[in-house]
Amino acid sequence: MYFQVKQSAKAGTYYFVLKAGNHEVVAQSQMYTTKASAKKTIESIKAGLSPETEVQDLTDED
Repeated sequence: MYFQVKQSAKAGTYYFVLKAGNHEVVAQSQMYTTKASAKKTIESIKAGLSPETEVQDLTDED
């Protein structure tokens, strides 16, 4: 499983999707006003997942 952090082109807000090993979407988050908020939620979720779960940041920002 892995997370992808994305930015909405229209609203400029951030969200993430959790994908399975076969690349299908398992879950999608609510919208966050900051990327840091989205990543903080991911870290909370990762605490209950496998340590190998990766985060892919697909936004243009650092």
